[in-house]
Amino acid sequence: MDEAPKKLDELIALGDAFLARSKIPNARVVSELLAARLFKCGRLELYRYASTVPDARIVDALRRGLQRVAKGEPVQYVLGQWDFRKLTLKVDRRALIPRPETEQLVDLVLKSPQVKSAAKPLVVDVGTGAGCIILSLAGELRDGVFVGLDISPEALSLAKENAAFVGLQERVLFADSDGCGEFDPASVDVLVSNPPYIPSHVVDGLEPHIREHEPRLALDGGADGLDVYRTLLLDAVMVLKPGGGLFLEIGNDQGPAMREMLEEYGFTEVEIVKDYSGKDRFAVATQSV
Repeated sequence: MDEAPKKLDELIALGDAFLARSKIPNARVVSELLAARLFKCGRLELYRYASTVPDARIVDALRRGLQRVAKGEPVQYVLGQWDFRKLTLKVDRRALIPRPETEQLVDLVLKSPQVKSAAKPLVVDVGTGAGCIILSLAGELRDGVFVGLDISPEALSLAKENAAFVGLQERVLFADSDGCGEFDPASVDVLVSNPPYIPSHVVDGLEPHIREHEPRLALDGGADGLDVYRTLLLDAVMVLKPGGGLFLEIGNDQGPAMREMLEEYGFTEVEIVKDYSGKDRFAVATQSV
């Protein structure tokens, strides 16, 4: 980038061109996101500063951010924060970046009879990662007991930081656990999970910004991508109340296998739900009475 003083809109354009040369998708948006973070405003508010000549500190910070993204680091990690539903959460390499599709998983839980009919439902999020699902549910449901579980100490530390960051540390309990089998039998109203579901051989071929930066533990679902579900369902049939709800995010080619698996485990009202792009993305089921 040229060292001559430039206005912000010129710097953003240069950043766009720089990222485009590195074949970064949505280069203009990424450049604007980095600039907006430095100006502490929303991306759509940048027009207010378009003619501003930023000081050297901001220019240097923008340059560093652009270089990190150009080398393959996800822009979310460079920013250090990312929006999920009504929350702005901390994000870094300790946990998977929250995806827009997962917001729909939260919607499915919020609309479910299990949370609408229970005065104080026990809601458990298995593989909570950065905490986006359970924190959103705790923030949007008036009452309940909310628990986030993860096998990764690093992810749990980030989730706890996020709970404090959004002021929900008194409403959500986080615990280190591989699954949810430690709950009392027939005690859980809602079990929700976005587990690792990508087959191992596919993980190796993912885009470098995912494969080389996001934790493999949060991506790799074993040979067929279904290993975690098999373990999770063994716990679910024990800990869910009769009529309790199970809400899972799945791979877009796993719908038939998940339906078969859920029915084999005795779940009823099994439904494979498509995401907003029309792909199979969620499995919803009810614990048999």
